[in-house]
Amino acid sequence: MIMELSRLLVLVGLGIAAVGLLVWGISKIGLPLGRLPGDITWRKGNTTVCIPIVSSLVVSVLGSLLFSAFRRWRRGS
Repeated sequence: MIMELSRLLVLVGLGIAAVGLLVWGISKIGLPLGRLPGDITWRKGNTTVCIPIVSSLVVSVLGSLLFSAFRRWRRGS
């Protein structure tokens, strides 16, 4: 039980690190995630509120396609 939990925590940590590297890479190549039309940014004084609605939808669709492809590849093996 403990070994399964530790493996799960390691995999979750690696997944978070991979997502962080992906976001960092996307920002370095200049894709405007967070600044797409439909993303809301409100600034007043020292306060900035960002609501990335369209960026969230794009990431969600891409993630769904990626997981679907992985699941199909996994079933075929």
